[in-house]
Amino acid sequence: MSDEFLFSIIVLVVAAVLLAGTFSNRLTAWLRIPAPALFLIAAAVVALFLPALGPAARQIDERIVSVALVLILFDGGMHIGWRRFRASAGAVAWIGVAGTAVTAAAVAAAAHLILGFDGQVSLLLGAALSPTDPAVVFSVLGRREIAGRSGTILEGESGANDPVGIALLVSLLTAGTAVGSPLLAAVQEFAIQMVVGAVVGIAGGLALGLLMRRVHLPSGALTAVFVAAAAVLIYAGGSALQGSGFLAVFIAGILVGDVRARFRHEVDTFSAGLASLAEIVVFVLLGLSVQLQDVFQPTTLLAGVTIAALLILVIRPLLVGVITLPIRLTPGERAFVLWAGLKGAVPILLGMFILSAAIPGGERLYAIIFIVVLISVVVQGGLIPVAARLLRVPMRLVHPGPWSVDVRFSEEPDGLQRHAVETGSPADGSTIADLPVGERAWISVITREGRNLPVRNTTRLRAGDVVLTQVDPDHRIDEWFTARGT
Repeated sequence: MSDEFLFSIIVLVVAAVLLAGTFSNRLTAWLRIPAPALFLIAAAVVALFLPALGPAARQIDERIVSVALVLILFDGGMHIGWRRFRASAGAVAWIGVAGTAVTAAAVAAAAHLILGFDGQVSLLLGAALSPTDPAVVFSVLGRREIAGRSGTILEGESGANDPVGIALLVSLLTAGTAVGSPLLAAVQEFAIQMVVGAVVGIAGGLALGLLMRRVHLPSGALTAVFVAAAAVLIYAGGSALQGSGFLAVFIAGILVGDVRARFRHEVDTFSAGLASLAEIVVFVLLGLSVQLQDVFQPTTLLAGVTIAALLILVIRPLLVGVITLPIRLTPGERAFVLWAGLKGAVPILLGMFILSAAIPGGERLYAIIFIVVLISVVVQGGLIPVAARLLRVPMRLVHPGPWSVDVRFSEEPDGLQRHAVETGSPADGSTIADLPVGERAWISVITREGRNLPVRNTTRLRAGDVVLTQVDPDHRIDEWFTARGT
């Protein structure tokens, strides 16, 4: 078999996988199973017929998955934006750090006391399973709009606690080879990663926002590529300075999320496309790295199911639930946030880190992590719409509008603003005549569920409507469309 023919076969398979991935939403809607679970299962089945990955191939997988996760985190940060994040920043930071620590400690205790793992292995398993996952959370919630703070907190937590969980695991692995106190070395390493990552993220996000406003590239395609490359650069800079590059890129995404810049629509569309592609790549590569014969060992399977049950039924709702008490949420929102803390790509990536570190029993740990992730994605992820309905958390499926009317301006249009009517905002349920528009602002376009509405004084707005307004440059009307207290 010639090298050219082998290369053609590889390209053919990769292209077929990507094409199948783009149509996966149709299959997931029918099966009621999140797309990441299908990618993971299908790739794991294919891996049965392939040679086991060696250390070199596994290291390549780790690096590809890391870059893909960068794109997912950056796009997720931009989707949240500083305006949404600011109202829930304290809650996200608190649950992202304290919730991750409590989960890691509880899983480690359960692994040691119930399953009989030794101390080091238990700590590594706890750290690997401590973060929720942005790839799964953004995928499951991607086309669903959640009213109130719970959606922002869920997305923010999944982005914030990944860097925390990764830094925690890396610190534990580093502490094992450190001279002196392992605990002190782990704490120092963790603190350095968090502080440096935050500083690089803030500096990089502010600089990127400034460049997006000031640097005028000739096309939207180049602008989109520039922003994506800058995100990878911020990650690499944070990592090179011994900080958490993942935290840096997530913070940078949040800071540029609301920046008004030339070709902003193209930037958002390109970033969302890259994130969707990265999601497919992540779960396919992680699934190919799993050996199902290890997963279906009776003792391994029992351990994985036990940890998954404890996470879903005890650790997340009770222990992390206590952590969320200072956060202002309704009982239904609190229960929804606790249910929707999904495990996914990041725990499996951390399992690959454990394998690369040649920890005794690493293959079994990796198989346990795979089982926990699969149960979390299928059970918790598949039941998120049901949970939202039972807990009375307003959530609606957003249908993308494939048609658009595009108007281009050579200069930034002063005063042209886009708003989404939030549940409980002054505009929700009000007619246009009821709004204190005056002579400084007027409504130009209203769209509802992809349809254009007539702009009349008697037209009544409702949550989910998208409104285009023309406003005097020094006049702000955000409070009309924003829910009170968010």
